[in-house]
Amino acid sequence: MSELMLALEQIANEKGISKEVIIEAIEKSLLDACKKDFGKCENVTVDMDRETGAIEVYAAKTVVEDVTDAATEISLEKALMISPKHEIGDIIQVEITPKNFGRIAAQQARSVIVQTIKEEEKKALFEHFYCKEKDVVTGVVQRYVGKNISVSLDDKMDALLMENEQIRSEHYKPTDRIKLYIVEVKETNKGPKVIVSRTHPELVKRLFEKEVSEVADGTVEIKSISREAGSRSKIAVWSNDPNVDAVGACVGVNGNRVNNIVEDLKGEKIDIVTWSENPAVFIENALSPSEVLSVKIDEEEKSAQVVVPDDKLSLAIGKEGQNARLAARLTGYKIDIKSESQAREAYGYDRYNDSYSKEYDDTDSGYGDDYDGDYDENGEYSDNYDDYDKNGEYSDNYDNYDASGEYSDNYDDEYDEN
Repeated sequence: MSELMLALEQIANEKGISKEVIIEAIEKSLLDACKKDFGKCENVTVDMDRETGAIEVYAAKTVVEDVTDAATEISLEKALMISPKHEIGDIIQVEITPKNFGRIAAQQARSVIVQTIKEEEKKALFEHFYCKEKDVVTGVVQRYVGKNISVSLDDKMDALLMENEQIRSEHYKPTDRIKLYIVEVKETNKGPKVIVSRTHPELVKRLFEKEVSEVADGTVEIKSISREAGSRSKIAVWSNDPNVDAVGACVGVNGNRVNNIVEDLKGEKIDIVTWSENPAVFIENALSPSEVLSVKIDEEEKSAQVVVPDDKLSLAIGKEGQNARLAARLTGYKIDIKSESQAREAYGYDRYNDSYSKEYDDTDSGYGDDYDGDYDENGEYSDNYDDYDKNGEYSDNYDNYDASGEYSDNYDDEYDEN
């Protein structure tokens, strides 16, 4: 084997690039160089021996009686000298390797090998990260670039965590390791570009898939997510196995599973609620930790009227309306929340009146019997994140939210402090 082929073997092993790809690139480059001598003839080919590295140039020529174009034709007399079997009309490969072709080949091969290595490395890098699109990776903070952050994804790839994809409450320093969601991988002239995020709702979902085996294997499904990055997320889960409690599986023993995810999200609160195909049940669960007395659904308008006890109104709405806003996004319903006294004044609500009581059986409204209630009244695991103000710092302009989480002033009944 020639020195050239040994060098190609070594490059292929070190760079993870197919030797055949390099050889084909060399052949193409030499063919382009041959056009200077032979013109733009389509019948010229360059062949590089895969074992010895020997390079030869051939031209496909038609056997004729009288040659009119030497570039594409060969006389029968010369053809018979190559092989006595040739006849008029045969197309044969005739070697036309120039005398100085070895020097040309060496120059071309050197530049082609360098270029091919760069292109193949870019291609391999793109394919590597393209497979991780819509997934979570761990990045190492390198430095700030203006308000953006340069993050190393591995020893060959850096990405910019843009300002609008950062969580405002988080501050980073070099060497910090952070979880990132790969939003998109683009192929550019300068190589692959990876767009990453810390605020994307799917980041929460992917972290649960990696942390909770029941989510990873499909036993437990995450039906929907609403998130205010850096502050609080709500996720709705459902178990496809009646013997598996979806909420309990996501929480883990002593809250270890959800706590690991909270740690990855730098302390972001996570509420885990049970999903239900009954929208009334789902809305009640979504408004956890507040108690709900009644849910009235309007399917056409995708809206719901919710009644809660007077002392739970601020809890249902949440601090600055966050609980109601997240619940609306989670369920896809516009939610109008009233206290019991407000509802009684507005439309004569009576919790003991069956015509406006809950539209579903209470047995279908929450956790399974095998779940022993590791959550405090604020709907979060008590060992780690029970610092939520149960009074919710209620502001009386936050009691009516649509599915996008925006305040809707479709009810303007005034009410007193109770």
